[in-house]
Amino acid sequence: MSHEKEFETYFNRYYTSIGMYVMRICDDVEESEDIVQETFSTVWEKFADKELPIHLKSYLYRTAHNITIDRIRSGYKKDMKVPLEEICQMEVTEEAIDTSERDARLWIAIGKLPERCRQVFLLSKRDGMTHAEIAKELGISVKTVENQITKAFKYLREVLEPSKGKVFFLPFL
Repeated sequence: MSHEKEFETYFNRYYTSIGMYVMRICDDVEESEDIVQETFSTVWEKFADKELPIHLKSYLYRTAHNITIDRIRSGYKKDMKVPLEEICQMEVTEEAIDTSERDARLWIAIGKLPERCRQVFLLSKRDGMTHAEIAKELGISVKTVENQITKAFKYLREVLEPSKGKVFFLPFL
């Protein structure tokens, strides 16, 4: 496999999960996207003419972590959930990586739901709206809302549970 293809494989495999990792730190979608793009750009520039490190996945996460810290230090965001000192002392653990990868699988699966089903599901689970509020907002019946949420959960369980054999839950509940 060519060097470029190997790197592209890592990019496709870890882009979303590294984004989820960064999101847990900075709680800003746009900033997270920028950091992930900078992470891959930085790593590509460093290894463009060299062999990729054996532990490239860990290296990517550590690079994203360091870029996130640099951005926070530069003052891009003042109201952090976690103090900078604590973020600086954080290690990029297997647990943090596993959590990010699980969250990425979840969001990818949610993205594959049919449009109306996804919309109803997110209004309920992400935005905390009641079934009656969703029904009113979308001009559908409460029963349709219930059916769409049931359909979403069924699909997500089928898609997500086999991958790890663990009970599936939603991190935004």
